Amino acid sequence: MFKTLSTGALATTLAAICLPAPAIAGTASGSLATSATVTANCTVSTSALAFGNVDSTSASNVDATGGLTITCTNGSAWTASAGVGAGSGASYASRRMTAGSDLLSYNIYTSAARTTVWGDGTGSTATLGGTGTGSSQSVTVYGRVGGGQNSVPVGSYADTVSVTITY
Repeated sequence: MFKTLSTGALATTLAAICLPAPAIAGTASGSLATSATVTANCTVSTSALAFGNVDSTSASNVDATGGLTITCTNGSAWTASAGVGAGSGASYASRRMTAGSDLLSYNIYTSAARTTVWGDGTGSTATLGGTGTGSSQSVTVYGRVGGGQNSVPVGSYADTVSVTITY
């Protein structure tokens, strides 16, 4: 009454009894909303306006250039303004470098013709402006130490002018 099974048949029978039935795979889908707001941003760095050696007995002007590197978000309008500087009695009409209590007058302009003073847009000053591209933009500023400042003594003169980018 008992039937003898071969080893292979026994393994097949046990596998069929013991193994779970295969799972049926399913899928579901949905969507994930994403959002972001790109904000206007700007950075500025400067390169010095270095006049080098100035002969105060000469009637000749000493000219030099300096620069700004402005990086603003693509499409952001920007305006660059400049302060008067830290020299005693400085104004947009005459900025002043100092060496101790000694003063050397100079100014900064918006173009190579040196006709319009770079400032805050008030009075007879002008600002510089542009529109950001997302890449750095180079802007040149033009300086002049007026000749004929005969009473200025020997020394190393310096000033610091604040630069503000409005965007």
